[in-house]
Amino acid sequence: MQRSDFRFLERLRVRWSEIDAQQIVFNGHYLTYFDTAIAGYWRALALPYAATMASFDGDLFVRKATLEYLGSARYDDVLEIGMRCTRIGTSSITFTGGAFRQDQLLVSCELVYVFADPVAKVAKPVPAELRALFEAFEAGEATVNVRVGTWKALESTARPIRSEVFIAEQQIPADMEWDEADADAVHAVAFNRLGRALGTGRMLEHVPGVAKIGRMAVTASFRHGGVGRAVLDALLDAARARGDREAVLHAQITAAPFYERAGFARRGPEFDEAGIAHVEMLRVL
Repeated sequence: MQRSDFRFLERLRVRWSEIDAQQIVFNGHYLTYFDTAIAGYWRALALPYAATMASFDGDLFVRKATLEYLGSARYDDVLEIGMRCTRIGTSSITFTGGAFRQDQLLVSCELVYVFADPVAKVAKPVPAELRALFEAFEAGEATVNVRVGTWKALESTARPIRSEVFIAEQQIPADMEWDEADADAVHAVAFNRLGRALGTGRMLEHVPGVAKIGRMAVTASFRHGGVGRAVLDALLDAARARGDREAVLHAQITAAPFYERAGFARRGPEFDEAGIAHVEMLRVL
C-alpha cells in the first residue's frame, strides 16, 4: 500500500491526548483517525452524509474493522489518512485506508459497512446512484458540476445558499443582500452528482473590460473542499469568454487567502462592508 494509491487523504496532527505511556499514539485512536477520514471522504464526494442517507431511506453500519500496525506515530507528527472505496457488494461497502507519515505507511485498515434500513437495521441493496458515485470518484471523475446562467434560471438554487450563508450565518440584513444587480449578473451554482446545490457566486461588469466577482457563498459543510474554487473558476471562465481583461472582488479578510491561491492580489487598505472587514483584490485574466 502506497500513499499514491489514494485519491483522498485527510491531514491531521497527533495531539498530546492521543499518546500513551509508550509515547506513541494509543492503538485505539487509529480507528478515530480512519473514521475522521471517512467523514472527509464523504465531503470529497460532495455529499452531505445525513441528507444523502435520508434521501436513500437507509444508513451505513460498521460490520467489521480490521487494523494492521506497521509503525508508530508520535506526538506532533503530521499524518495523512488515505481512504478509498475498494469493493461494493449487494449491501456492503468496503473501504481500505492507510495512515502515512510522509510516505511511510504506519497503519492500514479495512472497514466494511452494511447499507441497511435505519430503523429495522435490516440490510438493503446499495442504491445504484450511490454505487455510481463511489465508482466515479475512484475513477477520477469530478464530483461537482457548475452551471452558469441568469438569475431567472438559477435563483431557486442560489437564493437558499445565500440566505443560509449571508443572512442566517453572517447576520447581514436581507435588504443589503438582495439588490437589482442580480437580474443582470452572470450567476454560477455548483451541484453535486445528485443535483444538490452547494455553492454559488455572481459576476457583474464593473467597468468595460473588468469583471466584478461577488456573492461567493458555500454551505458550511463543503468549505475547503473545492466547491468555492469550482464556482470561482466558472465565473472567471465566463469573464474571459466575454472578453474581460481583469477581475476584481471585495474579499472578506478571512477569505483573502482563498482568493490569493486563485491568483488574486490585494489592492489597497482594509475597509468595512456590511459590518465585516474586507479588502479589494485584483486578478489579470
